[in-house]
Amino acid sequence: MSSTDRNRQAAQGSSRDGIAIGKIALVAASAAMGGFLFGFDTAVINGAVDAIRVWSGAVSWLLGFSVAGALLGSAIGAWFAGPLADRYGRIAVMRIAAGIFFVSSIGTGVAWNIAALSLFRLAGGTAIGAASVIAPAYIAEVSPAPYRGRLGSLQQLAIVTGIFVALLSDYALASAAGGADKPLWFGMQAWRWMFIAATIPSAIYAGLAGMIPESPRYLVLKRRFGEAADVLRRFVGNSPPVEEKILEIERSIGDQRTRSLRDLAGPAFGLLPVVWTGILLSVFQQFVGINVIFYYSATLWHAVGFTQDDALAITVITSVTNIAVTLVAIALVDRLGRKPLLIIGSLGMALTLGIMTWVFGTAPSVMVAGNAQPQLAPAAGLVAVIAANLYVVFFGISWGPMVWVLLGEMFNNRIRANALAVAAAAQWIANYIVSQTFPTLADINLGLAYGTYTLMAVLSFVFVLAKVKETRGLELEEMT
Repeated sequence: MSSTDRNRQAAQGSSRDGIAIGKIALVAASAAMGGFLFGFDTAVINGAVDAIRVWSGAVSWLLGFSVAGALLGSAIGAWFAGPLADRYGRIAVMRIAAGIFFVSSIGTGVAWNIAALSLFRLAGGTAIGAASVIAPAYIAEVSPAPYRGRLGSLQQLAIVTGIFVALLSDYALASAAGGADKPLWFGMQAWRWMFIAATIPSAIYAGLAGMIPESPRYLVLKRRFGEAADVLRRFVGNSPPVEEKILEIERSIGDQRTRSLRDLAGPAFGLLPVVWTGILLSVFQQFVGINVIFYYSATLWHAVGFTQDDALAITVITSVTNIAVTLVAIALVDRLGRKPLLIIGSLGMALTLGIMTWVFGTAPSVMVAGNAQPQLAPAAGLVAVIAANLYVVFFGISWGPMVWVLLGEMFNNRIRANALAVAAAAQWIANYIVSQTFPTLADINLGLAYGTYTLMAVLSFVFVLAKVKETRGLELEEMT
């Protein structure tokens, strides 16, 4: 009897019925810890950027690169994560990502100049990019179809929680030191400890990655049928029977040749249409400008007349709002579906971004350090804060979690890891473009910046109506 036959026989052993949703949720939450690192790294720069400007004396474009350079690293990490995950497994990539992020967090905290800081941010970005690919793929592959939307949304919940914890950590460290640029422990400024604090979640991520099982789809790909059967029995139950499920997965995977990015080739400008859909979902998620709120919000609110403490407090409130509405999305995704929530989100974002465009575009300007900046009247400032938080609400119930859910489930088993890698790389590049161009657009006119994001929200609505297919309730093996 061959090893393959023995593995098949093991797959047909005793099993039990019933979905172990509690166990699956814990496993999915552990994988989503990569999203926490993503969110933490996204937001930790927020409280440090002004102090870094003073410390380094960097010009605007170089400061922008120190903020956004991690995003280029993330694009690189995302691009290679798919092939590595198909070759070595989802868990191995999680562990590698955790180790790289741990080292880069320390390096960023002790950086001796702006170039070193940017390089360590770039390195850390590769880990974040890899984690951003693996988490949604892994969660989709271990989740039963009726719960996959909710479990896939844990990725976005982890991201926004990471953002909140980073902002709260920044606020606490800056307050303890009397300012982000003031010394705290061992003579190191508070902004340095903001980055070093990221070693804690990266160590937790590494530990959790060592405790969860490998994806059953990957195990079938590697002909490890007995292990795949064990995972399916423990988490998905026996309906349909495990042996039938494994045969179905095996058929959907196809031949056993090594997977590569060449599998994504198709007639639509060189790529399969479904891959383009994933890429455009990723791009629109960023082009609506959401990360401007989390990268630059403290600086933005300070610039338009709020005190530094008030600006940080507004940013923390926005982050809490983001967490709350993500919980709402988790409750709705498997009831309403992915596409309806995306449509609602696009319309809401277009409206609220349009209000912010009007507020900032019509505000009088004052010269600050040689740059014209809008000066909001109290009433206009209140409208801007309300609109910004409503914008986060609409994003948080829709494009935030739904894109990750769709990217994890919309591709078939043959191309999932590689297609998700390409889509995630596109997302990070789009994130970089938005983050790098916002300071320049803001120097010209904030109304121009938010007007651009408004246009993207309108286009995202048209795109969803025309191209996005509903995946609620479908098994991964049904994806074409």
